[in-house]
Amino acid sequence: MDNDFQDETIEDSSAEYNEDTTYQDEHPGLIGIVYGDVGTAELKCSVMAPLEKGEYVQVPHESCGPVLGQVDRMERKTNLSVDKAIKMSQGELMDIQEKVLAEITIIGYRDEQGLLQTPRAPFKAGSPVTRADDELITKVIGIKCGEKTGAFIGMLSGHDIPILLDINDMVSKHVSILAKTGGGKSYVTGVLVEELLKHDATVMVIDPHGEYGSLRDPGTPSEYAEKFGIHPRGYADQIAEFSPDTKTNKDAKPLRFTLGNLEARDIISLTNVKNVRQALPALKKVLEMIKATKPTFSMKDIIRTLEAQEDAQNVNLIQELLYLDDINIFAERGTKLDELVQKGKMTILNLKGTAPDIAGLIVNRVLTSLFEMRKINAIPPMLVVVDEAVNYCPQQGSTAASKIIRTIAAEGRKFGLGMVVITQRAAKIDKNVLSQCGTQIILKITNPLDLKAVISSVEGLTAGTTEEIQQLPLGIAIVCGAGLQVPLFIRVRPRETRHGGENVKIIED
Repeated sequence: MDNDFQDETIEDSSAEYNEDTTYQDEHPGLIGIVYGDVGTAELKCSVMAPLEKGEYVQVPHESCGPVLGQVDRMERKTNLSVDKAIKMSQGELMDIQEKVLAEITIIGYRDEQGLLQTPRAPFKAGSPVTRADDELITKVIGIKCGEKTGAFIGMLSGHDIPILLDINDMVSKHVSILAKTGGGKSYVTGVLVEELLKHDATVMVIDPHGEYGSLRDPGTPSEYAEKFGIHPRGYADQIAEFSPDTKTNKDAKPLRFTLGNLEARDIISLTNVKNVRQALPALKKVLEMIKATKPTFSMKDIIRTLEAQEDAQNVNLIQELLYLDDINIFAERGTKLDELVQKGKMTILNLKGTAPDIAGLIVNRVLTSLFEMRKINAIPPMLVVVDEAVNYCPQQGSTAASKIIRTIAAEGRKFGLGMVVITQRAAKIDKNVLSQCGTQIILKITNPLDLKAVISSVEGLTAGTTEEIQQLPLGIAIVCGAGLQVPLFIRVRPRETRHGGENVKIIED
């Protein structure tokens, strides 16, 4: 379809609304009539009643019955020229004639086998366009209400139709939550995690800012929440929180690693050693020497043994190990994996106050362990939520965690290890990771580069939808995947728990 509507002769719009009352009587709820050249995937209609972009409509088809469509673009055409506008500004009265036109993208209908289809023959000009009823929308889009594995994240915008995302689908195909700063990413993530906990899913959250501990606490009651059937609730009995910095994060248990069960390659992966081929044999030899005489040992034991060798080639390795020793993440008794991962519960890995490079090393170690354990079915199937994911898997350059996040994105689904990737900079996150996400929750995005990255990685977005992304109001999200047949505009439901991501005020009210 052309970018612009075809030029139309402008007539008085009041005549359009009333000139054929018999036709309107025959089609209750009439909002428009199909006109012009008509195809099978999109059509134009004149608008005769209040209508908004994004609304669902239905159009009869001679062989398919009622077919669902969505308003993709609207335009009001008038006979007001520049000259007439100037005369109006000078006080002269003008008779403005206008008509409202809409472009409709056809979603389709369900055939006898329940498959989503689009017509193979064009619609007829002059066909009535009416507002779609909830039953047709639910049937055609494939919305499954009341599914046991469904996560209720909100209502279809403009309708009281609950939207449930398939949790098993999310684990097997990964999820991305994308928005600009302040767009509501952490709020939506909180809603999603509430639903996961409600369904006894196993979850780990990589929390760089210490926001997700608020899921322990019930939220504030409100009439708006009650409209969604949401009531305050906390999940303290399903949450365990760990942190390498328990001074900053006092509610967290200490996160520690032991050296005894680490191989030389594992320790090297926690460093930024440049010449791995040189450092690995030296460290492996030292570990063998120490393990032969001491059942438990510290990082200082490794460093002293390397220093005793007086090999200049070990200087860089020693400096890296000294840094690891200073950050105090190793202990004789480390955090066991069965403490970090408990079936049906959520673990928060609180990295608030942890230096970015150390956070990357920790994320690398934890995710590597999860991946290896899922491969042998030693831990339950689970979802890992990675907030501020661009810090761990950027498009340009790499971090200690880049490789394992790419690996989970590409292979995790085979082993029941799903991932939720959250970022405010879609253009700066690893494209290979973003493209592996089969479910997308998109909030307002205005940066052109980020918008381009989203469009290139998400299937099914129309030109009208991509324009809408830049104008989405707070609380409205576009959701694709997770068992949904087409992208949907969703009113995100209120939180049950306290939201931990509120903005800090300089001046109190």
